[in-house]
Amino acid sequence: MSMQCQAQLQRSTITLKGSAQIVTQYFDYAVQSILYQRGVYPSEAFKQKKEYGIMLWVSNDESLNAYLSTVLTQAKAWLESGKLRQMVLVIVDARSSEVLERWTFDIETNREVLSGGKPPEKGESEIKAEIAGILRQVPLIS
Repeated sequence: MSMQCQAQLQRSTITLKGSAQIVTQYFDYAVQSILYQRGVYPSEAFKQKKEYGIMLWVSNDESLNAYLSTVLTQAKAWLESGKLRQMVLVIVDARSSEVLERWTFDIETNREVLSGGKPPEKGESEIKAEIAGILRQVPLIS
């Protein structure tokens, strides 16, 4: 008996809120979590890091970190000038070019910051809760 498996495109939307610094940090954690959980890079290319009391998987691959740093630096500049409202991460099958997953990150930046004001302070417990909430939106694949 043969079974045909068909990959299902997973589409997910996550909302990131806060200052440009916070949004880029949250995006970085979400992307690294997705890359680790989906096995896009080998598991040995990641290490655990405790941030805000939460254990996160972060890459120790130099080329991946350099790429993410470049993307995040540009994203932060666009966020600070109010030019960025959404970021998308797409996982594509390297052999077939089929889109396997598409993650949309809607962004809500503080209006006061865009008009030159100071970002509101967030306490560590609020940041921890927001990071945990974002990571819970990345379902595990068994």
